[in-house]
Amino acid sequence: MRILRFTLVLLFTIAFIYLANTSGPFNSQLPAIGSFFSPFHGFWKNAEKVNGLKDESFALEGLSAPAKVVFDERMVPHIFAENNEDAFFLQGYLHARDRFFQMDISTRSTAGRISEVLGAGAINYDKRQRRKGLGWAAENALSAFDKSEEEKRAIEAYSKGVNAYIESLSPEEYPLEYKILGIQPEAWSSLKCAQSFKTFANTLCFGHDDLQATNTRAFLGDSLFSELYPEHNPKQSPIIPVGTTFDFERIVIDEELPQEDLIGMVPYRSMPMPPPYIGSNNWAVSGSKTAAGNAILCNDPHLDLSLPSIWYEIQIHTPQMNSYGVSAPGTPGILIGFNENIAWGQTNVGWDVLDWYSIKWADDERTSYLLDGKTKKVTYRIEEIYVKGKKDPVLDTVKYTEWGPVSYEDKKSGYDGMAMRWIAHDKPDDKPFYEMGTFIRLMRAKDYDEYRDALTGFDAPAQNFVFASNQGDIGITVNGKFPVRKDQQGRFIQDGSTTANAWKQFIPKSQVPAVKNPERGFVSSANQRSTDDTYPYYYYGRSFDDYRGRYVNRKLEAMQGITIQDMMAMQNDNYSILPEDALPALLRLIDKADLSEEEEEVKKLLKDWDFVFDPDAKAPAVFLSWRREMYNVTFDEIINKGQEVDMDYVENWRFIELMQESPSHKIFDIEKTEQVETADSLALKTFRKASKEYFERSADSRDWAEVKGTFIPHIGNIPGMASKRLKNGGYNDAINSVKKSNGPSWRMIVEMSKPIKAYGVFPGGPSGNPGSPYYDNTVDQWAEGKYYELQIPNSPESLKGTLFTWSLE
Repeated sequence: MRILRFTLVLLFTIAFIYLANTSGPFNSQLPAIGSFFSPFHGFWKNAEKVNGLKDESFALEGLSAPAKVVFDERMVPHIFAENNEDAFFLQGYLHARDRFFQMDISTRSTAGRISEVLGAGAINYDKRQRRKGLGWAAENALSAFDKSEEEKRAIEAYSKGVNAYIESLSPEEYPLEYKILGIQPEAWSSLKCAQSFKTFANTLCFGHDDLQATNTRAFLGDSLFSELYPEHNPKQSPIIPVGTTFDFERIVIDEELPQEDLIGMVPYRSMPMPPPYIGSNNWAVSGSKTAAGNAILCNDPHLDLSLPSIWYEIQIHTPQMNSYGVSAPGTPGILIGFNENIAWGQTNVGWDVLDWYSIKWADDERTSYLLDGKTKKVTYRIEEIYVKGKKDPVLDTVKYTEWGPVSYEDKKSGYDGMAMRWIAHDKPDDKPFYEMGTFIRLMRAKDYDEYRDALTGFDAPAQNFVFASNQGDIGITVNGKFPVRKDQQGRFIQDGSTTANAWKQFIPKSQVPAVKNPERGFVSSANQRSTDDTYPYYYYGRSFDDYRGRYVNRKLEAMQGITIQDMMAMQNDNYSILPEDALPALLRLIDKADLSEEEEEVKKLLKDWDFVFDPDAKAPAVFLSWRREMYNVTFDEIINKGQEVDMDYVENWRFIELMQESPSHKIFDIEKTEQVETADSLALKTFRKASKEYFERSADSRDWAEVKGTFIPHIGNIPGMASKRLKNGGYNDAINSVKKSNGPSWRMIVEMSKPIKAYGVFPGGPSGNPGSPYYDNTVDQWAEGKYYELQIPNSPESLKGTLFTWSLE
């Protein structure tokens, strides 16, 4: 496979030699071909041998005491160090050895420095990242990390380890991508660690729809908007069990929101946001529901899939801790994992923590703005964007207000600027530790109290932290820094000329939704709404899951005598409640229609379907095609308006509810036609189109796996470095939420026995080098729903299946 991959890269590059001055990603220039093909320092030097790996002993400057790294049969490193700083130093060294290009390109992307690598075509991208305030956010985070001695030492040790590896490289040893792009690695720093962490904030809590909702409300009017866009799905099964008592005195803000008029259409286009299907599952079941009487914890975060993977598997053992799990290249510690006493996992919360404010300028030059009747001067942050091949940087001046950066400003449009208030920008309050400290404490936590204490340092991106221990406790906490909102605050663009619209206070950590050892015997989250309506604080989110959470809770409620194998099967469950809700409604609408023989065949296929998105199932593609066409023709006016300005789209659950309960609703009528359409007529029209598409496909291309076309791309989309197409099942709204190139990025199951029994898999391998046999060595296992046993030995000698060992001093 290594030879094949390198041959593909070779053929691709030869084919493009004559285009050496044409454009690549972001209109970038292709690199120097001669250097790339050099037999002395070109890509040939990146091939790795499969056999002949040997134990090594060497000195590594930066370590304070002898240490060992043992590599198991999958090349997963197990670090054994005499203190935490040495362990994090070695983690940085290993991350750099295996994933440095990934670390580098990720932080450059977050900081808005892609133009340095890809050239002038990336300038607008970099400007947008700077106008998000991500660099400012990372600086604020680092200023907090530096106040926590333990976090500061961990980050500095990690950065020294990264640089120790970088400094050991000669040009012929640079990662392959550097040779393709014709650039050199640069030194790592504590700031880059903070930027790496803010990458998660950009992915997980940048979602918002203030602008879209404002436009849609203006387009439809208050009445129809309220009817089509209710905040709560009544069928949702929340994270915190219904009936949980919230026994505290909530913070009350007496001041009312100013009465706002519709502000009309906003001409700005939203900054790109994470896809709506970014999500995850986690759950923990108590010993009362398991066969062995031990708690079991499961987690599978759903993120964009890439080679190399977003995750790096690792064990870290010191006298202070012994922990195993997945880390994120660019930051120290383990983010999802377990130790000898507890296990923890995460899913995204999805509360809206980003608001937009319309700025009222006080002068024509827009150097000052109005706030509570007074004139305030903007501050300026001069962003220098260096561009590959250019001597002088491109300068972009970003204005900052008390709300945050003015991310949208266009004098030609005649519309006021818009400033962003985002929780990820905040300079954290003084406290004993912060986000990095949360994971260090989880790595050594012994019980529920220490788990809860560890979460007090974590603000953003808000996560549902699930917990289980070998003492039998389970729990889940909706954890983050959340503003105390007034009703409806943050749903629409707000007037930025009054602090009455500001966030006044934050929900105390003792009052965020949480539950320990619920009577039902399990806790779970799948990005659904956090609570029922009895939770006393208002919160809002447009991305709450409507289907996976219901199915997870339904499954766990019914299960008893649970085993590890049951949990493996559940993580790979391809059933979805979406067609369970939608398909009967659609079929009912065409029940009496006169259909052709082929259409009757398709109708029978759908009626007989069990709502499982297995690889060889034929019905999923037809159902999704029909549902999509029906949706598009129902909401055609909103979709068409979306070609002009950003609009919100009606959620699937509400669309299904309308078909079920209001098939004659005016929303089903197409305004541009003379006749009056109903759900029945639209359903028949769109069913016929979906049936025709089904028969136009060849018989061997109707299987769901073929239609879905899952594959795992290279992180830089370099041809020849992606996976093959994978013939697996799964769907966005199934527990096994596999899409084209997004899905369960790490599956982990931990039984809290003594000793711990743990299993896991992610689609990739430890190495980021396409020439390594450990670049994609676990992809097939992941695609087949299989797992590896995860070992957490107490000594290097206890590890089974050792490949080789580094003895370091």
